[in-house]
Amino acid sequence: MAIKDIVTLLDLNGEQPAAQVAIEFARQIEAHVTGVSLVLEPIVPGFIAAPMPADYLQMAHKQAVDAASTASGAFDRLVELAGVNGESRQETVITGGSLEPILQQARMTDVVVVGQDNPEQPEPMREVVIESLLFESGVPTLLVPYISQGKFSCKNVVVAWDGSPTAARAVHAALPILEMAEKVTIVIVNKGKPVDGEPGADLATYLARHNLKVTVDVITKPPVSVADSLLNYVSENDVDMLVMGGYGHSRMREYIIGGATRDILSSMTVPVLMAH
Repeated sequence: MAIKDIVTLLDLNGEQPAAQVAIEFARQIEAHVTGVSLVLEPIVPGFIAAPMPADYLQMAHKQAVDAASTASGAFDRLVELAGVNGESRQETVITGGSLEPILQQARMTDVVVVGQDNPEQPEPMREVVIESLLFESGVPTLLVPYISQGKFSCKNVVVAWDGSPTAARAVHAALPILEMAEKVTIVIVNKGKPVDGEPGADLATYLARHNLKVTVDVITKPPVSVADSLLNYVSENDVDMLVMGGYGHSRMREYIIGGATRDILSSMTVPVLMAH
């Protein structure tokens, strides 16, 4: 299915690299793009709510609204400049509370684009938002590194493959992007486990039936972690995008990101399309 609708979470700080990627992506595929900025209402603990001055709460609310409005305005200008079909929206979220407003927006789109948190210009609740989008939205999430220059390219794409259900979901979600690629490489990181048959052959055959030119690279017994192996491969081969499954498990209704997923999210240098 073609990608026709994109939602991007707007940064309240910085240069909006994820929004720029989303807009350029939408321009290339003639899709609609919606920029969502969060109005982050502060939490006032019950035991101090009574003496909290009303003007303080009003000021905090105004600052949250102003930050979201500024982000929306910047997005609207980028959309107009790019000549794409787009709009901005604002959703109110209580700091530390439910993220259902942004999740509802995400569930009715084809892909969500969100930026990696920039340690020098941190975004409120960004890591929690990313986890929720990845595990609760039900749609693929394209994560953009904070070092991005805002450009979108998918000429050279790597698919991280281990045969798992989450990796398969990521492949299916990425098909419209893979069809745009000039080069698709299936990369398998084998830490020494025995395998039956030719690694990646089934996936290569499947993608070939979609008229994709595919190669398979197996990294055998690397001296580093799976995540570092993938990151090194991406760096050494001028890869534009990485496709992989997002791993995690639920504990007390909180999502805990798996090791490889967490490491990729913290150290990625190119956009990563994840599905869970």
